[in-house]
Formats: sequence, structure tokens, C-alpha cells
Amino acid sequence: MKLYDYELSGNCYKVRLLLHLLRVPCDKVAVDFHPGRQHKSEWFLNEVNPLGQLPVLEDDGQLLRDAQAILVYLASRYDSSGQWYPQDARARGEIQIWLAMADELTRTASAARLHDALGYTQFDIQACRAGARAALRVLDDHLAQRQALGHTWLVGAAPTIADIACFPYAALANEGGISLDAFPALRQWLWSFRSQPDFIGMAGIMAVHLHTAEASA
Repeated sequence: MKLYDYELSGNCYKVRLLLHLLRVPCDKVAVDFHPGRQHKSEWFLNEVNPLGQLPVLEDDGQLLRDAQAILVYLASRYDSSGQWYPQDARARGEIQIWLAMADELTRTASAARLHDALGYTQFDIQACRAGARAALRVLDDHLAQRQALGHTWLVGAAPTIADIACFPYAALANEGGISLDAFPALRQWLWSFRSQPDFIGMAGIMAVHLHTAEASA
């Protein structure tokens, strides 16, 4: 198995995280997204992904693109517990809602982050930030209702790929100039997600125990 990967990509990170949680070994193929724009090279477009996007997973000769699709594939094939993508039709329907939300966060919050952090000036930054805040408001309202009933996660009693899909660009929203101060339920969910015992982070996102240790040092 190979993952065409960029370390600073939230979409690549969510795939790396699920692979880690499922204990699935995978070779990482580093793609120079910035500044090299290798994902737009002739080689990448012809042999890996004609859309010029990351991540891409290669498994048993099959190339899978789109982070959310890869999460569904990995959980369906490699999660014997059934936790991350339950068989229940209602749960799967609800998970799909939040996978679509993850795409919306990529379109808005991730684009704002690319604008601020990597200088991608082709985006309408105000529209990206407004769209991200609207998406985060939907997430926060849903999580507030869930937390009022004693539930932690977006769907069901345990984290699923819905949580993995939505987590990175919500957690990294501040890197696109989007404050989370107005979203208390969302902040609590981010803390719970980062507190999981098998959690691994990426640049800009630390596990809670590492953050606490650094703060007290």
C-alpha cells in the first residue's frame, strides 16, 4: 500500500491518522505540494491523479483519490471492529452527511489556510472565511445538541470516520484567520478528539497530553 502524501495537508493527515488507528502499514510517497507543485506535474497527472489533488491511496493495484472516499475504503476493508464505518444503514447515512461537511470545510477553511499560510491568492478570502464560519456553526450546533444528551461524537457512541473527516480543518481553522471562540461545543469536541489514547497529530495539531506537558514545562 502507498499513500501519496503531503505532511502539511489536513486531507492527507486524516488518512494517515486512520491508517495509524487501524494499524495498517503503508509506505508514504512524499509529494512536493508547495513550493514544488509536484501534484500538478505531468507525471502525477498522468500516473496518479488527473485532477492533480492529494491524497491518493494505492492498494492492490487500485488508485483511490479523495480523502473521504479513502476513509470509507480503509474502514470498510480493514476495520474488523466495525467502529469507524458501522454497518448500520442509519449510521452510514448520518456519516455521509458529515463527509459532505468535510468537503465543505476543505472548500472554505482549507482554502483560507492556503491563502494565509502558503500565499494562494486566487481564493476570495472573505468568502472562504464566511463559508467556513457557516460550516463550523452547523457543526457546533449539532455537537451542542449531542453534548446536551451526553454524547461526545458526531455519530453514535464512538468516534467514526465522520469525526476524522471533519477534524483537521476545524482544528486548523485559526491558520486561515478563523477564530473558534464562538464555537464552544466544537472546541470541546476537538479537545475530546485530541485526547484519544491512540491519537497522533500533525504540524499545528498536538495531542492533549503533549500540549499539557509543553505548557507546564
